[in-house]
Amino acid sequence: MTKSAATAVPAPDLITPRPPLAARYDRSIVEGPLTSAVWKIAWPTMLTNIIGGLQGIIDHVLVGHLVGFTANAAIGVAWQIFIIVIVFINSLFTGMSVLVARFAGAGDTDKVNRTVYQAFLTAIGISLFVMAPVGYVLSPWLLDLVNAAPAVKAEALPFLRIMFMFSTGLLVFYMLSGALRSAGDARTPMILGIAMTLLNLGLNVILIRGLGPIPAFGTAGSAMGTVIATGLVALYSLVKLRSGDWVVSFPRGGSLRPDWTIIRSLFRFGLPTGIQGIAMNVGGVFMLAFIGSLAQSAAAQAAFAVSYSQLFSLITWTSIGLMGAAAAVAGQNLGARQPDRAEKAVHVAARIGLAGAAIVGAFFLIIPRQLLAVFGMNDPVVAEIGAQLLRVLSVSGLFITVALTYTGGLQGTGDTKSPLYISIVSQVIVPLGICAVIQKTGSLDPIDIWIAILVGHALRCALSVLRFNQAKWRDIAVDISPKARTL
Repeated sequence: MTKSAATAVPAPDLITPRPPLAARYDRSIVEGPLTSAVWKIAWPTMLTNIIGGLQGIIDHVLVGHLVGFTANAAIGVAWQIFIIVIVFINSLFTGMSVLVARFAGAGDTDKVNRTVYQAFLTAIGISLFVMAPVGYVLSPWLLDLVNAAPAVKAEALPFLRIMFMFSTGLLVFYMLSGALRSAGDARTPMILGIAMTLLNLGLNVILIRGLGPIPAFGTAGSAMGTVIATGLVALYSLVKLRSGDWVVSFPRGGSLRPDWTIIRSLFRFGLPTGIQGIAMNVGGVFMLAFIGSLAQSAAAQAAFAVSYSQLFSLITWTSIGLMGAAAAVAGQNLGARQPDRAEKAVHVAARIGLAGAAIVGAFFLIIPRQLLAVFGMNDPVVAEIGAQLLRVLSVSGLFITVALTYTGGLQGTGDTKSPLYISIVSQVIVPLGICAVIQKTGSLDPIDIWIAILVGHALRCALSVLRFNQAKWRDIAVDISPKARTL
């Protein structure tokens, strides 16, 4: 492995076809205006996140009206379990994105395509030989672990087992989306995501309530719609990957067996991100426990569910899009031997994020009660606590959007360990520690929890910016062997 991808000497056969490589990859990411480059990757991801979020809301509306509130609880509990697994598995695709961005920036088509193919094999192997059998067997135990009520467990168990058994399409979609964005094409995954969402909604309407000879499957129908939609999109994607029509494709003429050198690199760069995701989810569960311990716990939980989980998503959706853009643009420019430009790209992404967070935060400050009323939060106590939280989040949003963009810069350049350590300290230890100390020494009120969240976001922002500006990511080695190893 070389000192860095920038120092690797290209093979002679990769020098002559320079014009075709320039046509395959969007060179404006490494040569054009940085603001345009960042925005080109960010906005499709933002739109995809928004549409995906709306689909989840519509799913809950459908099962709530057609099956009942127990079905809402079942889907909520099942997704809470499934998403933790998905977050961890997706960490491998973070490792893939690091490699793809670096190689695309260097114009090395062979290494890009080999990396994508090995990530595909890994996704298939994990879904078929790990998630399917283990998830099917452990689903009842997992539902007991989260204390699902008997009626909820009866609805959630088939949903969860279907999701685990037929997760291949979803994993392939996540893998492909990350690969395309890292190679500079954010529009194709956006189109695939919109098509998958619309297909999912149509299937859910039919399978949940039934239509003609198709029986009503209830809650299980929601899971069936998801796996069928993702499976169809995955099959279409495989055809496109084999045809070579997209900016990434499967390699031709080489070995199709697992390349353990590349797969180890996927784990090397990806596992810290997976552990980070699990740690933050666990921290969120403990934070919910503190909210549940308040004197006005029901009101606080309702306010938190709407203010933080729904309205604050208006900031996090855009910030996650910018995080992906910062990772792709920084990684590609580092691969193109332009570390200064990579650094500037992350600063640009942070400024865009700040502007967006400031606009949304202004609404949180000016009309918090009106925003809560949209969700039917008209109870005076709930409205007061929710408005209080939104005011805190109007400031917190500025910190989290900057933190996420610099997290993207670190991950995109190959430093996936630093965000792990930063997240554990700032999003788990510090806010939970503040709540625990206040609870032990006095009376824990809602504002104490909201301030603890704000402190955690501010600390994550400061540490992420500090770590990125140390610029140690410039020397991270990202490379694979010139020829694929076979078994």
